[in-house]
Amino acid sequence: MEISEHLTALEAEGLSLASAAREAGCDAPVPTCPDWRVRDLLRHTGVVHRWATAFIVEGHRAYHPEGKEPDLDGDALLDWFAEGHGLLVDALRAAPADLECWTFFGAPSPLAFWARRQAHETRIHRVDAESARGGAPAPVAPLHAVDGIDELLAGFHARPKSRVRTDAPRTLRVRTTDTDAVWTVRLSAEPPVTVRGQEADTTADCTLSGSADQLLLTLWNRLPPSSVEQTGDRELARLWAENSAVV
Repeated sequence: MEISEHLTALEAEGLSLASAAREAGCDAPVPTCPDWRVRDLLRHTGVVHRWATAFIVEGHRAYHPEGKEPDLDGDALLDWFAEGHGLLVDALRAAPADLECWTFFGAPSPLAFWARRQAHETRIHRVDAESARGGAPAPVAPLHAVDGIDELLAGFHARPKSRVRTDAPRTLRVRTTDTDAVWTVRLSAEPPVTVRGQEADTTADCTLSGSADQLLLTLWNRLPPSSVEQTGDRELARLWAENSAVV
């Protein structure tokens, strides 16, 4: 996907998140994140937006810690969130193509990394806000959902921090039913290794199949594993659900 597509999505997802949060109210529980209420969601996402903006604007070349969550609530918190979201969108749109700053997994460029990462970050938390409001979340377009799955599998879970491990080598396959996207995820005692496509010589121990939208939300643990079709050893689906939270 192009950087401009991610920026358009980031802007729209942030506005939708804020709208759903306002409708739900800051004290509403967030079913997709059981330990949170809407105020926690807004504080977390707002801090992440400002954290990302600092790398883009200030050009930090090494990890820079997030700021503290504000002691705000209600309309003041919603306004603070909206301000930070706007600052992030503006910073990314104004950033040069040759931006140099810290990132935490591979990408064509730091600008591409942060545009993509923040679009998906905001999208997942928009789903959280909609779960607090009630009703089905707005669907994620297949192209965006496929890119989000790819980022999660080949980005986040390629890092040493991934806790999705197996004692013996196992293979998980993720297959979208509304696009031709397929991923083969090799599991072992080491971080997962993801290959885009179905390797001809690799038999999957478990295959998860569904629309790109369903798979994205399932792999991010916003839907239960039963939301997608599982064939083979369902223990791998349970292993993913229990150990894949991003840290």
